[in-house]
Formats: sequence, C-alpha cells, structure tokens
Amino acid sequence: MKQIITDLLLQAAKTIIDDTAHLTITLDRPKSNEHGDFASNIAMQLAKPLRQNPKAIAERIVQALPSSSIVQKVEIAGAGFINFFLSAASKQAIVKEVLSAGSAFGKNNAGQHQKVQVEFVSANPTGPLHVGHGRGAAVGDCLARLLDANGWDVTREFYYNDAGAQIDNLVISVLARAKGISVDDQAFPENGYRGDYIVDIAHAYLAKNTVVADDMQVTASGDLNDIESVRAFSVAYLRHEQDLDLKAFQIQFDVFSLESALYTTGKVENTVQNLIKSGHTYPLDDALWLKTTDFGDDKDRVMRKSDGGYTYFVPDVAYHLDKWNRGFKRVINEQGADHHSTITRVRAGLQALDVGIPQAWPDYVLHQMVTVMRGGEEVKLSKRAGSYVTLRDLIDEVGCDATRYFLAARRADSQLVFDIDLARAQTNDNPVYYIQYAHARICSVLAQWGGDVSSLQQVDLGPLHSASEATLMQKLSEYPEIVSNACQELSPHSIATYLKELASDLHSYYNDTKFLVDDVPIKLARMALIAATQQVLHNGLTLLGVSAPQKM
Repeated sequence: MKQIITDLLLQAAKTIIDDTAHLTITLDRPKSNEHGDFASNIAMQLAKPLRQNPKAIAERIVQALPSSSIVQKVEIAGAGFINFFLSAASKQAIVKEVLSAGSAFGKNNAGQHQKVQVEFVSANPTGPLHVGHGRGAAVGDCLARLLDANGWDVTREFYYNDAGAQIDNLVISVLARAKGISVDDQAFPENGYRGDYIVDIAHAYLAKNTVVADDMQVTASGDLNDIESVRAFSVAYLRHEQDLDLKAFQIQFDVFSLESALYTTGKVENTVQNLIKSGHTYPLDDALWLKTTDFGDDKDRVMRKSDGGYTYFVPDVAYHLDKWNRGFKRVINEQGADHHSTITRVRAGLQALDVGIPQAWPDYVLHQMVTVMRGGEEVKLSKRAGSYVTLRDLIDEVGCDATRYFLAARRADSQLVFDIDLARAQTNDNPVYYIQYAHARICSVLAQWGGDVSSLQQVDLGPLHSASEATLMQKLSEYPEIVSNACQELSPHSIATYLKELASDLHSYYNDTKFLVDDVPIKLARMALIAATQQVLHNGLTLLGVSAPQKM
C-alpha cells in the first residue's frame, strides 16, 4: 500500500516539477485515524524549489493524483500535509495476505543472500555467563534472526578470549582451591576468582575427569604441577558450562573461534608484520607503535610492549582480518559498552593493513548494563559466581521466554532494569505474558470454532468494518515495515514494542467483540482476522526467540 501511494505521489509531482530525481517521498502513519492511514509532507519539500505556499502545492498535487482503487479519499490538512484514507477493501486485503504467507509474512529479500557474520556473547571462559552476557546473547540472537528474515545469509559466531592475564588468573585460582586454600586465606591469589564454580573445577581436575566442549575434549591429568593441563581443563570446563547456559537460553552458534588459535596459527604475528610493511608502525621506547592517529584515533597505540607481548587490540585486528578473508563483507559485533574504546583502534588497525576493508567496518551494537531487581532491591550476587548474577540465575527464576524478552525489549544502548517480580507475574503488567496471552486467547477461540484455518483465505472480509477491526488490520499491515526497519537500524527492541501494541489492540478487540456468533459471514470474517493476528504474533515472537503458547 505504501509503495503504491508513493508511486501515485511521484507521478503527481512530475506534473508540477521537472526534476524529481532528488525528491524523497516519505509516508508516515498519523497518530489518529481521523487523519487517515498515511500522510505525506511532499508539499513542504517542494515549497522551496517551487517558491510557492505548501498548501497551494498540496492542492496541485491532489488534483494531479492518478485514481486508484485503494484510495477512498484524500484530504489536505494543516500547512499542507496530504492525508490518504484507504478503501475498506484495501485495508481488509492484509488479512488474506497474512493468511496466505503464513510464517513467511514480514520476511523480505533485502539482503539478497549476502554473507553477514554476527559475533555475540564472546565471553572469556573464566566463569559462568553473567546477565550482561545474557543481554548480549538475547540482542545478538535477535539481530541474527532479523537479518535472516530480511534475506541475509547469517553466520552466528562466538569468540573465546582463551589467552591472556584473565586465563592466568583462572589457572592460579583453580590451583589454589585444589590445594585446599580458601578464598579467606591470605595465600589465595589477590586477583583470583572466588566463586564456588572454581571449587567444582578443582575437584573435577583432581578426579581426572573428562570434559567435552563444542569442538574439544580434555581429560585432566590430576597433576597440580602440570600447569598446561590445569589451563586446558579449566578452560574446557567453563566452555562446557557456558555451552549449557546457552542451550538453556536456546542460543546456537555456527562457529566458535579461539583467541589462542590466532597465535598458534601465526595470524597475529603475520598481521603485525603486514602492518609493519604497510608503513603505519614505528618503534619507540623498546615498543612497537601503530599510527592510529592516521585513522581518527586521539593518540597512537602500542602494539607490541617492551616485554615482547602484544596489547589486547592486536589479536582483535588479526581476528577481524580473518573474518574479512573468510568473505564476510558485513560483520556486526554485539558487545558490552565497555568495548567502546576498542572500536576506533580495531578499525584503525584494519585500515592500516591497506587490504580494501571499508572505513566503518565492522558494525558494532553495544549494550549497556543490566540491573537486576527483586522486591524493590538490587540483586548483586550469585553464590555460584561469587560476584555477579548469572544468566542461569535469571532463567531458573523466570524462565527462558521472559528472560529473552526482557533482555531484548529495550534499546541496547540504554541501561536496563530487570525486575524479577514483574517477569514472573502472570498479569497484564508483564509484557511477555501479555503478548503470549493474546496468542493463546486467539488459539482458544479458533479451537472452539473448530474450522479449517486454511479455508479462511477465501472468506468475504466485507463484515470487518468496526473501529477496533480497522485498528487491528492497520497494525497488521505495519508488521513488514517494522521488520525491515528493525533490521536496517539493528534494533530488535522495536519488534518487542510492536508486539506489545498488537497484543493491546487484540485484547481490546477481544473484550468488545463476540466471535462465535450465529451470523456465519460475520463469524468467518472475524475468525480470519484473529487467525491473521495469531500468525503475526507468532512470527514476531519467533524473531525474539520467544515461544507462542496455545494455552495459558
């Protein structure tokens, strides 16, 4: 509908202005149905080049509009807005469109099957996943689902930082607990990890257990002098535990990459040598520096320290070069806000390689902190983790559906308060319950009707003429655009917002309408409308990774 009206406006504009090549026609949905179904400010855009009053231009455009069966009437409002009122038949057409497309409704091929990689979670294997990782998992997985719905060939990737000082701290922590040193003992490492999970790892290591984590299997030697065995087993143990957390959260990855592999395969060293060859490095104070100021950074950065070790952004550059070489011309990193400072230097390093990587590559979506509340007070600790609330804590408390919805329902760049009491509530105040209940209500009515839903595609929709039916149909028609915009803006929270609004429209319709009436044409038309609504609710919940229950 939107495209048809846009084409009508373009044809009309060509009658009053010669050059329309640079004209961008936008259509908005008025907040009130009294102002029509779509509104355009094209007259205001043309006022300056035509040097005429916008209202006069609007009148000329309306007179020049080609006739169309989808438009019932056109009005000029305010200073020159052009409001379009759709015909009843064109509004009702969305119902059959939804029923015909089914689970494909809302999907498009904008991505044209181009490869895109979404990296998310990417937690250090030093402990259970915390709620921040959970937010990254929810947002990242929803982004991947959105990209897939918009026709992209999506690869989900998890990058394990299994090298560096934090892994060293993990090893000395496990060794201390294996030797019977408690966290209260002065001999316990100052930078050690104090959660109960360290005790579990130590006991499993001493028992010479075998652990399997995605692409690896490690058997503990049980020897406390075998540091490499402690390291390999501890990392594998926590990778396995994170795998279980992700499975409970219904997250699957296509690829797992290891930071350590970048060193063992020589990719870090090769990247450094290529940066030296490109002429963007220089030695100073026994260190190797990268001229990141050549690419927008506020100061140059050390690449290789005086002790020979690399700074943390160097393997990130090597990793992203590897992504580029794997053919990902688009990459989206979903990470915590604390990664903001690394964006400029990673991009600078990639630019300095002079291999054709675009300046703003890769894309980043950064999420803010999560505050967990229960009973009006902040929850800060998990006994197992020792210093933070884990993702598994939330899943065990409120379930996977509520956890996923709450963590994805706000803009990623805004701080999030996760209210456990609200997430557990089976009331209309709980948005995920409210949406799922709308879906279940429809399923209940359709079950009572007992007819074949597929037959509703042939139903006469003429009886759908009430205000609540018009509102519901308009909301259904917005869904494809919502999906498209959410993908373009990398904002899965807008899907959650839309579903809450659709559920509200459905509940209002349900509360003031009788469905199983004696008048067969009216009954079937209403069955078709709620069946279409059920389908869109299902499709939207799928994009969030949330179930659509038939009974509640």
